[in-house]
Amino acid sequence: MSCEILVLYYSRHGATHAMARQMAHGIERIDGAHARLRTVPPVSEICEATASPIPEAGPPYASLEELGECDGLILGSPTRFGNMAAPLKHFLDQSAGLWLSGALAGKPAAVFTSTGSLHGGQESTLLSMMLPLLHHGMYLLGLPYTEAGLTETTTGGTPYGASHLAGGEADREVDETEAALCRALGARVADAAQRLAAGGTGAGR
Repeated sequence: MSCEILVLYYSRHGATHAMARQMAHGIERIDGAHARLRTVPPVSEICEATASPIPEAGPPYASLEELGECDGLILGSPTRFGNMAAPLKHFLDQSAGLWLSGALAGKPAAVFTSTGSLHGGQESTLLSMMLPLLHHGMYLLGLPYTEAGLTETTTGGTPYGASHLAGGEADREVDETEAALCRALGARVADAAQRLAAGGTGAGR
């Protein structure tokens, strides 16, 4: 059975983008599952400024139609004072029409983040990202402790979702343990989406 998982993220310095690519690898480990990587434009502090309709590099900007049509969602953001970044919040704030129609209800979702410091709000950011997904009626998936990386990591990785320590200069690359946890989370969401589509017993049923 075919399913498409939307990996929707905002990345300022590239760390969250690197995590999104690992999520996609994990999704596509599941037979019939496909990843669609999408980002969101930055929010300008100048009211008159508008973003180009096409990013200079990387995946295209997401549309609300793509959000509503996905079979599962993985949401990623760098932390901003323990919360998701404003560009991602701004995009989600426009999804009231999808909430009214129930377009996302009953679909699996997960979250991921990157931080500049080890205790820079990884878990609170992940929890804040879950709130709009709960309002949309999505089934939230985390990382179980059967994933060995959760007990081996000294940087990123939580039961609430994948995370990464980018460092104060945002120059620390995603290490193999962090990447493995990203792939595991991607695979979990894809597997849950297929089970739900087939009327199986996974993902919260």
